[in-house]
Order: sequence, then structure tokens, then C-alpha cells
Amino acid sequence: MAVEIEMRARFDKETHDQLVALLMEKAEDLGQDDKHIYFFVLPDQLLKVTDNKSAGTAKITLKNSKIGQGSAFGETEFPIAQQDVAAAVEVFNALGFQEAMHEAFNFRRNFNFKGIEIAVKWSEAWGYHAEFERLLTDDATAAAKDEAVAEITDVADELGVTLMTEDELAAFTAAFEAAEQARKEADQSPAEIH
Repeated sequence: MAVEIEMRARFDKETHDQLVALLMEKAEDLGQDDKHIYFFVLPDQLLKVTDNKSAGTAKITLKNSKIGQGSAFGETEFPIAQQDVAAAVEVFNALGFQEAMHEAFNFRRNFNFKGIEIAVKWSEAWGYHAEFERLLTDDATAAAKDEAVAEITDVADELGVTLMTEDELAAFTAAFEAAEQARKEADQSPAEIH
């Protein structure tokens, strides 16, 4: 299992556009990477089925933590055929994860800047945002993880991006999950008769 060091930032459209322009000038452009993602938010894990629309690929990912529980995530992922995305979602729903599922489409463009992968994104839930990521081996030391966090922070500072704190991430994801649950309950409630 690899270890992913991931930090996030949210911002407005103007900041998004400025960041993309700056990265187009200074970073390696890894291209458009639009994805339709099925998230299964479990108590201490995040399970995802990703349909990568831009690349024509798909994968299943399990992170051994969830957003707002630290920047280091153990991550296991494996490719599946793109035509098997619906079946994978159906299997996870049949296993009892249906209530934990959220669905989102992400418009994103990926860049590599000074060894940090940066995905500049828009989704309905997050709005304009970015993920700053560094992948480490599963045997990475605490010092290596701390160094990766420092590198991500330095890159974000250089690009003028303010990263979210763990408390901000936890509060944002908790609010999103509560709103999603309320929406699901409203969708299931019987319609009023007039």
C-alpha cells in the first residue's frame, strides 16, 4: 500500500483561473483529467470507484483514512475496465454501502510542480479547489512524511495558495456529509398530497 500525502485548498473562480495560468507557465501540464467518482464514505476509510472520463480508464481506490483525519493516507488502488464501473458500484451497494455513497463529477487538470502533483478542480460539492499530493512508499518514515508535508506547503506558498487546515477539512466534510444525508432522506420521504 502506497502512502499519499495530500493537502487541499478551496478558492473562488478568479483564484482558480490565476492558478491554472501560473501552472501552465511554470509547471509540467499533465493534462485534463475529468472524472465521475462514486465515493463510499465509511467511518475510518474512503472507498472510491472512479470513471476517468478523460483517459477512458477506471479504478477502485481504498484510502485507510478520510479527509480531515490527517494528510497521510495509506492507499490501495487497482484498475478495472471502464465498462465495469456500474457493476463495481452495484457490488459495493449490495454489500451495504449504499447509504454511504456520494456521487460527483470533477472537472480537473493535473500539473507537476517541483515534484508535487497538483490537481486543480471544480466539483459541485467542493466548488473550485485543488489537491496537492506527493506519493510515498508504504514504508515511508515519519520524517519522510513530514518532509513531504513541508514540500507541499512550500509549493502552495510559492503559488500563493492557502491550504486548508485539518480542522477546516473535517468541518467541511462533516457539513457536506450531513447535507447529503438530509438530501437523501428528503428524496426518500413520501410526497405531500395537496
